[in-house]
Amino acid sequence: MRCPFCGHAESQVKDSRPSEDGAAIRRRRLCPECGGRFTTFERVQLRELTIVKRSGRRTPFERDKLARSIAIATRKRPIEPERIERMISLITRQLESMGETELPSSAVGEMVMKQLKALDDVAYVRYASVYRDFREAGEFATFLGEEGLNEGAEDDR
Repeated sequence: MRCPFCGHAESQVKDSRPSEDGAAIRRRRLCPECGGRFTTFERVQLRELTIVKRSGRRTPFERDKLARSIAIATRKRPIEPERIERMISLITRQLESMGETELPSSAVGEMVMKQLKALDDVAYVRYASVYRDFREAGEFATFLGEEGLNEGAEDDR
């Protein structure tokens, strides 16, 4: 494994253990060149997935990109990081087990929205606002009405 600090081609594994959810192996590494310490995660990948964007462009599936988009939606919400990590692992496993190597980006977006709705309404609406590309407040109101998330909102006025 290449050192992220100095770029040295090899590093030494100092400690290995399963991750919290058991879906990966966590390895602590040491660079013999610069002495830098870093952590890597090894995960099972059932197949190479390609995501087909709305424009028709194809890109490789990146678990880290999925994690970043979910992190943005869940930022400053009272959600344990372990629950978020389990959700990301679940979505990744579902995508890999669909039997297809090319998946539409809409399939990923819908899976994320379904999981976020069960996890946290605010994170769900944040993600949906970007995924559905809301342009004005009226679109939010319509979406919230369809989803049943604003029930009782008028009563609070």
